[in-house]
Amino acid sequence: MLPEFTVEEVAAALDDVAHELLLAAGVAGPPVDAFRVAESLGIDVAWDDRQSGRARLVALRDGERSARTSILLRRDPRGERRQWAVAHEIGEASAHRVFAHLGVDPREAPPAAREDVANRLAGRLLLPTSAFRAVAEANGWDIADIKRRFVHASHELVARRMLDLHVPVIITVFDADRVTWRRSNVFGRVPRMSPVESSCQRRVHHTGQPLTVDDAGRIVQGWAIHEPDWKREILRMELDAEGVHDVGCDDEFAH
Repeated sequence: MLPEFTVEEVAAALDDVAHELLLAAGVAGPPVDAFRVAESLGIDVAWDDRQSGRARLVALRDGERSARTSILLRRDPRGERRQWAVAHEIGEASAHRVFAHLGVDPREAPPAAREDVANRLAGRLLLPTSAFRAVAEANGWDIADIKRRFVHASHELVARRMLDLHVPVIITVFDADRVTWRRSNVFGRVPRMSPVESSCQRRVHHTGQPLTVDDAGRIVQGWAIHEPDWKREILRMELDAEGVHDVGCDDEFAH
């Protein structure tokens, strides 16, 4: 995102700004409702089903009043998508605060940096790092249970946010029995699926039940996110010290 800064420096700036926003909104703990956060921050949310995108940030003027920051939101049947869309636009409106923490002029940042900041802030608003880490460590990294605590975040967001924490892992998402997303939070190249991961995914896909497999100390967890016309599975493989030495992620996906 900003190559002149370390991963830790960028993460700290994102965490600090997310914490400031939630503190200003009076949100003390899970679940985090992005609509409530927007309202508390003085950001109006209005429906606009004519727009092509899910949401956009605008400045609306009400008569003689000064223009107010507003989010125009297209209706979506999935609550998590609505929550993410609002959280993302809050992140867009607040991206300048992250740049300020880093001492960066937003006008000099790479073109994609603002969008990346908005995405990462959105994840930290719906899943604040400190609270998210505490829940995840307490429940053994159970994505389904974390989702129940942070009800407005999707299962996939919960899984992806695990890459921002200190435990080295590989996260894999399957849709219709095919890998659609696979990343690690360790630098290097992500390896192909291991036999234990493939076996875990097949069993979760066919049974629809969560599963944990211990392969000589390497833990693989799997969850089924199944609906009548769509099946998704998520795997989390925790890496031991030896695995960390050999396994990682491509730089373009590093957090």
